[in-house]
This record gives sequence, C-alpha cells and structure tokens, in this order.
Amino acid sequence: MILRCLIIEPIEDSHVVNENIKTGQSDEELIAAARDGDDEAFRQLVRKHQSRVAATVIGMLGQCLEADDIGQETFIRFYNALDHFRGESGVETYLTRIAINLSLNELKRRKRRNWLFLPMPGRSEETFEARTPRLELNEEAELLHQAIEKLKPEFRSVVVLRMLEERSTEETAALLGISEGTVKSRLARAHHKLKKLLQPYLGEK
Repeated sequence: MILRCLIIEPIEDSHVVNENIKTGQSDEELIAAARDGDDEAFRQLVRKHQSRVAATVIGMLGQCLEADDIGQETFIRFYNALDHFRGESGVETYLTRIAINLSLNELKRRKRRNWLFLPMPGRSEETFEARTPRLELNEEAELLHQAIEKLKPEFRSVVVLRMLEERSTEETAALLGISEGTVKSRLARAHHKLKKLLQPYLGEK
C-alpha cells in the first residue's frame, strides 16, 4: 500500500534531496527541520516510517480503501502535532499508537454501519468459510488475515502488535494503554480463537 499523504507534494525525483537534509539523519533532526518549515524533511519521515504504519493499519483493517485513508490520516495527525511532539516514546511508537487508535475508530464505525445495514430476511451473511482467498497472498497467509479480521478489535490490536509486528508485551501494553497482564490474557484468548477458526483449513486437531 502506498500512503498518499495530502500534505506532501509528489516527489518528482527520488534521488533529489534537499541540501539541508542528509541521508541518515535521525528522526529528531528531521523533526527539527520539519518544524522549521522544511517539507522535504517531513517527506523523509514519511518514507522512513510508512511501511510500518501500512503494516499496522492493514493488520487491523485488512486490504481495503479505508486502510489507505487511515494511513494518510496517521501522518496528517503527526504533522499537525509536530510542535507538541517531545519524543518521549519515539516516532515509530508514536505513529503506531495513532494508527492503532484510528483503526479502532474505523472498526467502531464499521460495527455501527453493520447495525444499520442488516441483511435482508432470507439472505445469509457472508461467512469466513465462504470467502475466497485473494490471489496476491499465499493461501495460509490469506486465511490468517481473514481469521484476524474475525477477532474483536481489542483482541485484534494485540495480535497485530504481538504476533504480526513481534513487539514485546511491555511495548504492546504501552501502545494500547493496558496492563501487561491484559495483553497476555487477550493474546491467549485470541490465539485460541484463531486456532479454532483455522483448524478446518490447516488440518489441526
């Protein structure tokens, strides 16, 4: 997924870099330059962190149009918060927290929409088993993503951070604002649910 941040003008030549921005600059240096109005510095921050943000959002929402919107909104909010960003948690952690919160909000909106547009009588809802794997992913990866999408948001966020992004229990707890014990409990319950969903496909007993 390519994040198309509205506040960033298209880069005509990826090899042309502002003379004030040197390759390998730290996040702190790039943020300082961006605060001074250097748009190229912020573009570099986006390029540096967009793959992580994309992975987080897609893990939460799946491949969908909303995922691109949430990724874009993540960087817009970061841009608007530059003057207040103090760096206590690091840019990657800060962006992940924004992405998770925006994704959870989108899942809440989906839930409300589902209540408004219930299936007509006699017309069954699409089930996990009936969904056709997308060709661009291998079958097992697709089945895993489908199963994750079946989890409740509070369990999905833990799975994305702990299992897909391989973050520590401590970091996951800090990102979600919950205790480490809650992270472990939710992860165990999510793992049980995923195993149950995947059992018919993977032949597990």
